Amino acid sequence: MKAFCKKGIFVLFFLNVFCLHAQTNFNKLDEKGKKHGLWKGFYEESKRPKYEGTFVHGKEFGVFNFYDDTKAKSIIATREFNAKDNSAYTIFYDQNKNKVSEGKVVNKLFEGTWKYYHLASKNIMATENYKLGKLEGLRSVYYVNGKVAEQINYKNNLKEGVYKKYTENGIVLEESIFKKNDYNGLAIFKDTDGNVVSKGQFVNGKKSGVWQFFEKGKPVKTVNMSNPENATKSKNN
Repeated sequence: MKAFCKKGIFVLFFLNVFCLHAQTNFNKLDEKGKKHGLWKGFYEESKRPKYEGTFVHGKEFGVFNFYDDTKAKSIIATREFNAKDNSAYTIFYDQNKNKVSEGKVVNKLFEGTWKYYHLASKNIMATENYKLGKLEGLRSVYYVNGKVAEQINYKNNLKEGVYKKYTENGIVLEESIFKKNDYNGLAIFKDTDGNVVSKGQFVNGKKSGVWQFFEKGKPVKTVNMSNPENATKSKNN
């Protein structure tokens, strides 16, 4: 019995030493108290791995892997850090290892061109441009076949300029103008055959002045938006 107890104590001692040794292989601090070497993070409740990567005196270095909170430990994101400009090229994945989006982050803010992918596909769904974390420049949306679905420019995170929406075979469904994220100016809406359905002016996001409405490309009525109940039917009807 005594021999068994001594053996048990030895095993526990060995396990404690092993655990202490394992802990010293990561999550260390340098002499200034900054993260240094391999670092691992864990989900608070499940204690499963959340991320791991390398720090060099407090700064991320190289590739960091981020995991989902499951036993599978699937990689849901990677970030490759560049010490020269504080950027990190980031790729997000679904749990089947398909790319969801990718682009550069600088000081934790989106920067430059970001790509977004169709579900479980290598085909690009959208491209966006960022400056200091805000949309700036052209944003394009694509059909699975690569044809353009929508295009609009952004300025300081707000829609600004001409907006176009297309069918999959290239017919323009909508051509309008935005100013500070609101419709502002002439807007033309068409059906899938390319026939005009309606057209008129927007002012600060609201229809203004006289609007014309069509059926199969032929005018059917005009409406003064200052008094929309008093519509005028076209003489052709």
